[in-house]
Amino acid sequence: MSLKIVALIAGLVGAAGVALGYYLRLIISLGKRGSMELEIKEMMLKAKEESKKITEEAQGKATEALNEARSEMKEKEEKIKKAEERVIKKEDTLDQRQIDIDKEVENIKVKIAEVKKVKEKVDTLEASKQSELEKLARLSETEAKAELIKGIEKRYEEDLLVRIQKLEKFGEEQLERKAQGILAASIQRLGNSVSADVLTTMVTIPNDEIKGKIIGKEGRNIKAFERATGVEVIVDDTPGAITISSFDPVRRQVARVALENLILDGRIQPAKIEAVVEKAQEEINKIIKEKGQQAVYECGVLNLDPRIIAILGRLHFRTSYGQNVLQHSIEMTHIAGMLAEELGANVAITKAGALLHDLGKAVDHEVQGTHVEIGRRILQKFGADEAIVKAMQAHHGEYPYETIESIIVQTADAISGSRPGARRDSVENYLKRLGDLEAISKSFPGVEKSYALQAGREIRVFVTPTEISDLDAKKMAQEIASRIEKELKYPGEIKVTVIRELRTIEYAR
Repeated sequence: MSLKIVALIAGLVGAAGVALGYYLRLIISLGKRGSMELEIKEMMLKAKEESKKITEEAQGKATEALNEARSEMKEKEEKIKKAEERVIKKEDTLDQRQIDIDKEVENIKVKIAEVKKVKEKVDTLEASKQSELEKLARLSETEAKAELIKGIEKRYEEDLLVRIQKLEKFGEEQLERKAQGILAASIQRLGNSVSADVLTTMVTIPNDEIKGKIIGKEGRNIKAFERATGVEVIVDDTPGAITISSFDPVRRQVARVALENLILDGRIQPAKIEAVVEKAQEEINKIIKEKGQQAVYECGVLNLDPRIIAILGRLHFRTSYGQNVLQHSIEMTHIAGMLAEELGANVAITKAGALLHDLGKAVDHEVQGTHVEIGRRILQKFGADEAIVKAMQAHHGEYPYETIESIIVQTADAISGSRPGARRDSVENYLKRLGDLEAISKSFPGVEKSYALQAGREIRVFVTPTEISDLDAKKMAQEIASRIEKELKYPGEIKVTVIRELRTIEYAR
């Protein structure tokens, strides 16, 4: 029983403790709630005060901005008003000016009408006066003028004829003396001597033993050299020298350079010969380019295409009637420039036409046509001035003289070529015959190279072995000989040699 009472008492005590804890917790929470509400109220009061302050500041700024905008608007309105006033004043001024101009125009029209009336009155009076004079003289104005002139002519006819004849004679004499003076001065200022071009070149050798190396075993070296260069190598008893003979000066120079290089190297064999000849050709091409540039610089001819200058340099190795063509062109350019200055022509065009007048001779053995026509095509192809073409194309009379520069070029050509010692006809005919020999042989299909040798007594033709058989080569030799007999005139006989060589090359690697 006592245990139950104790348990009951313990339960009551626990319940009372729980109730007391809950009550205490309630009291504490109520106290905290009261303090939080106070804080919230304080925060709300502060927020209201701050928002009121911000609103007042914003209203103040807005008021200031509004006042500024109103002042700016007022200033702009005043400016616009002033501008409108100025425009109105200008319009009034322009209207007044227009009114004044209209008045002046009306006054001018009135004055013009008055002047017309006065002019009509003057014309009427002049006509009536003229008609009265014609009635009195019984002649019209034209008839009176004709009668007056006729009388004067009849009266002074003899004096006029004598005077006209004197003027014509005096003028012709003056012109003749002037022309002779110009030509004499040009010739005298440029009386260059002309050296004779020979058809052989001597190559000095260190000793006569080298001749054996040049000839080679069974003559294979000298044959390979002649085939590669197209010249004739003469190895005779002349001590310390070997002669190279060819009508083509370019081939002679290539052969000379190649032979000198072979002698210096000491290794003379067919394969080496071909390589050295190719290198010599490159050296000669370089010389050709330099000669063209020197000629252009010496003559003062500017703005030419480099390809034209390169072709011009080839004339250094070309002769015409024994006269070096490039030297002839340079000499002729100076003469033409002097004549152009005296006659008031275009000096630059005249000098360019004179320098390039024989340009076609540089390639006339490769291209069909006269050297004048070939030169015209070259200049037109490389964009030369049409005035230069007109100046150079008439120097042989193949084209009409379209400009004074073309006449001067023809005159300068005659001066340079016709003076004593300048040219030799026999050499030119000889070279022409050799050129014709090569041209005939090259016209056959399958011909690789063709060289005229032995002063034109032999023509060697190298054919492509893959295109021409042995039988075809023999037939070709007969056909070439037949054409030479029909088309050319020559002393003695000409030996035709057609060479067909098949060479097979392989490399061991």
